[in-house]
Amino acid sequence: MDEKALPGRLPERDRPWVMRTYAGHSSAAATNALFRRNLAKGQTGLSVAFDLPTQTGYDPDHELAAGEVGRVGVPVAHLGDMRALFDGIPLAEMNTSMTINAPAMWLLALYGTVGAEQGAELSRCSGTTQNDIIKEYLSRGTHIFPPAASLRLTADVVAYTLREMPRWNPVNICSYHLQEAGATPVQEVGFALSTAVAVLDAVRDSGQVPAERMGDVVQRISFFVNAGVRFVEEIAKMRAFGALWDEITRERYGVRDAKQRRFRYGVQVNSLGLTEAQPENNIQRIVLEMLGVTLSRDARARAVQLPAWNEALGLPRPWDQQWSLRMQQVLAYESDLLEYPDLFAGSHVMTALVDEIVTGARAELEQVLEMGGVVAAVETGYLKSALVASLAERRRRMESGADVVVGVNRFTETEASPLTAAGAESVEQVDPAVEAAATASVRRWRAGRDDAAVDAALARLRADAATTTNLVPATLECVRAGVTTGEWAGALRQVFGEYRAPTGLTGAAGTGGDAGLAAVRERVSATARELGSGRLRLLVGKPGLDGHSNGAEQIAVRARDAGFEVVYQGIRLTAGQIVAAAVEEDVDLVGLSVLSGSHLAAVPAVLDGLRAAGRPDLPVVVGGIIPGGDAEQLRAAGVARVFTPKDFALTGIIDELVTVVREANGLR
Repeated sequence: MDEKALPGRLPERDRPWVMRTYAGHSSAAATNALFRRNLAKGQTGLSVAFDLPTQTGYDPDHELAAGEVGRVGVPVAHLGDMRALFDGIPLAEMNTSMTINAPAMWLLALYGTVGAEQGAELSRCSGTTQNDIIKEYLSRGTHIFPPAASLRLTADVVAYTLREMPRWNPVNICSYHLQEAGATPVQEVGFALSTAVAVLDAVRDSGQVPAERMGDVVQRISFFVNAGVRFVEEIAKMRAFGALWDEITRERYGVRDAKQRRFRYGVQVNSLGLTEAQPENNIQRIVLEMLGVTLSRDARARAVQLPAWNEALGLPRPWDQQWSLRMQQVLAYESDLLEYPDLFAGSHVMTALVDEIVTGARAELEQVLEMGGVVAAVETGYLKSALVASLAERRRRMESGADVVVGVNRFTETEASPLTAAGAESVEQVDPAVEAAATASVRRWRAGRDDAAVDAALARLRADAATTTNLVPATLECVRAGVTTGEWAGALRQVFGEYRAPTGLTGAAGTGGDAGLAAVRERVSATARELGSGRLRLLVGKPGLDGHSNGAEQIAVRARDAGFEVVYQGIRLTAGQIVAAAVEEDVDLVGLSVLSGSHLAAVPAVLDGLRAAGRPDLPVVVGGIIPGGDAEQLRAAGVARVFTPKDFALTGIIDELVTVVREANGLR
């Protein structure tokens, strides 16, 4: 019997998804070399990671950029950097995804300008700008401007690409980061679709797109989702996403063409679920998560990027990224997955699970719309509080053992891993000289341009921002004049202002049922009495540009539940601001959270500041993705304790914080 004639087999294999690895570090030239190597290995699209200064609209020589340049992505400060990033890579033939949000308009203008310089027809360029600012207020923290102004920028990009770059996805609605911030499948679908409605409403209401072209807008909206290890639930979630998107775009926006209503999404599987303990287990986690978004043909991802096994340890090396790419290639080309129609059509179990998620997500969407939409839900703190509470519940289940994490809270016995035997060599190391080189480069760039042209371009940008004019043309003029990333964002800061999002701690529920919490609460109370103070006071600080605040918020919630008075001012603080708050609030302990890898720069700056302020006695603890050797350096510099992802029991961490306070004050 002909194998190809087997019952149920497709006449032709389904085409594989676009295969990417999320890449970028050090410099534009180094990242360009990495891109070329990955493409040579069979990668079929690029996914650009930008460093935190670029994401938050700062140049490499800005005070807040210290320690962050080139660390979690590539620094792009001006047109010259973008030219170097894509040198020798034909953008007309490439599908490029750029993980950029607040300055998405700016990076797209840089990209389009380089494409035009290469001779590419912009109308044929394909790719995606993430450009979803809402989840930045809730999870990643790389927002710059207030929500309404940010949505205006998004709408302008959508309208511009509809005219000039019709194959480009101008916005990539992200539920990925919502899941990492604690969202349940129902919240992930409901909150992400609330964002999509806000974007489409903003485009429609801007008057830049005729009503009859809303179908063209809808078909260019894509989504970026998270796939967790509960892969059956993830399959149902994606089918629910597609069903609700079809319903919303048909009923709310009147899109009649079913092809335009198709739910289009790319995926990165869950990085937050990767573990520092027994990191070899991350391989099977990544494979299961990949299956969750590829098994279901009717809801299959069209682009997939996988993290590397060692992302909980630090920045992956090229070899680690290659391993993740090979996982995709084995599934797509060696297995028979793509030879069959949908495997779950007619499944009673899957249908019931999808219906359950659809019902719950529709209710979440309706509640957000009743509040006035997603902007109102951000500004009131509703969405952030809901995510903080959900993440607290997820943490409670893991700490209690109700949710098993192999190698972390069960099956912890282990042999020494040959994968990590090399120590710091098991992750990519960013040379500290990268920052100095980027700083010198941006200063040379500024010195070599026409200042009058720069001033005129920035003046036009500020003037247009004060009106309802589409800002892409003014942004393109800034690109051609040689304006830098920090200058473009700075001009818009002058018009729109800067925004600090709600922290979500108010009203967030803790772990009332934690049996160990009562004993810690008594230690907190007793220590406060011995010190003659009403309550112990903890300052939780996020120095630098690292906006991933989930861990800091969970520590703050648990410390508050244990009886600490918690001072938490949110993300993106200078060392000076943290020191000033510690002194003014007369705290007993400073806890710093750094997940971007900038701990060796950010933490000593705070320690030096405390000494200069006359408080060298104030204990400081640090949490983050911190290699063992770096932890030793921090302790030698004066840090009392270093916590990493393997320290998952929050109540135990809070108990240790009490011990630190007692040691610092000479209490037994």
